[in-house]
Amino acid sequence: MNYAYLFVFITSFITLFIMRKVAKKIGLVDKPNARKLHQGVVPLVGGISIFLSLFAGFILFLPMSLNLELYLLCSAILIVLGAIDDYFDVSFKIRLFVQAGISLLMILVGGHSLHHLGYLMGSESIALNEFVGGFITIIAVIGAINAFNMVDGIDGLLGGLASVTFTALGTVFFMSGNEYLGTICLLIVTALVPYIMLNLGFPLGRRFKIFMGDAGSMFIGFSVVWMLIRGTQEPEVIAFKPVTALWLIALPLMDMATIMIRRMRKGHSPFKPDREHLHHICQRMGLSPLMTLFIICSMASICAVVGIWADINGISESTMFTLFISMFVAYFIIISKIFKIIKLMRKIKDKNNHKVRV
Repeated sequence: MNYAYLFVFITSFITLFIMRKVAKKIGLVDKPNARKLHQGVVPLVGGISIFLSLFAGFILFLPMSLNLELYLLCSAILIVLGAIDDYFDVSFKIRLFVQAGISLLMILVGGHSLHHLGYLMGSESIALNEFVGGFITIIAVIGAINAFNMVDGIDGLLGGLASVTFTALGTVFFMSGNEYLGTICLLIVTALVPYIMLNLGFPLGRRFKIFMGDAGSMFIGFSVVWMLIRGTQEPEVIAFKPVTALWLIALPLMDMATIMIRRMRKGHSPFKPDREHLHHICQRMGLSPLMTLFIICSMASICAVVGIWADINGISESTMFTLFISMFVAYFIIISKIFKIIKLMRKIKDKNNHKVRV
C-alpha cells in the first residue's frame, strides 16, 4: 500500500503542472478583484488535479465496490459543477440544487444517511425516522460542502484544514480497525500535499501558484461529510460517535455558521460573499497570511485532538455536545465583538505603558 501513497503523491504533482497549463489556455483562472487580492491570474484547477490523481490511485490500488464507485461518481459531478462555476459563476441556487441531488444519490443508492445523532441529551439515543434522517443528511451535505468552500480565502488554508480533518478521520478509522476507509482518508491527504506546496509557493516560487477552485472545495467538503456519515452511522463501519464528528470539522463549521448568522442579522443573503471570515479578521488584526494559516490550523488540530481523546476515553456524548455548543457560543461572541475587544486591549496596553513612563 506504500506504493499507493507514492503513486498518488507523484501523480498529484504531475497533474497539477499539466492542468495549470490547460487552465491558462482555456481561461480557467482567478483574476484579482475587490475581494481577491492576489497578484496576476492564477489557475483554478487544484481540486480537479487532486481528484484525477485520487481517481487513478483508487482504481489501481483499492478494491472496487458500489460504495467507492458511488463516491467517485458523486465527486465527479461536483468537480464538473465546480469547474463550470469557476468558469461561468453559476447561481448559488443551481449549486444548491445539484448538491441536494448528490445528497439524494448518496441516500437512495448508497444508503448513506443519518439514522441517529447519538446520546446528545443524556441516556437515550436520538433516533431519526427515514424522512427526517434524509432531510438532515441533505442539510449536512450542503453544509459541509459550503463550510469548506467558505474557508478557501488565503493560501494554504483550505488544504491545511482539509489535511487536519482527513488525518484525524484516518486516525480514528485505523484505530477502529477499518484500514480501507483509513487508507482513503490518508490518500486524500497525500494528494493534498503537492497542492499545498504549490499554493504556498514552495519550493518553486509564486509563478507556479495554483488555487483549489470551487471544484476542489466542493469535492473536499463532500468527501468529509461522506466519511463522517459512514464513520458514525453504519454498524459495520462505526469508528467514532456522532458528536465527535462536530469536533473534527469544528473550525470550518463554526466559521460558516457564524458568518451566515451575521449576514442574515444584517438583512443580507447568507450566501453573499464578504470579507468577514476568521482568516480575514486575523489579517485585519495585523497577522501575516502564514501566521493566520498557522493559528487557524492549530486551532482546528486542537479541536480534532480533543474530539478524538474524548471519544477514546468514553467522555459522555452529552458532555462533549454541551462543550461544543459552549465553544461555538464563545466563538460567535468573540468574533462578533473582536474589534471592540482589540480596541479595549490596546487602550489598556497604552494606559499601562503610560503608567510605566510616569
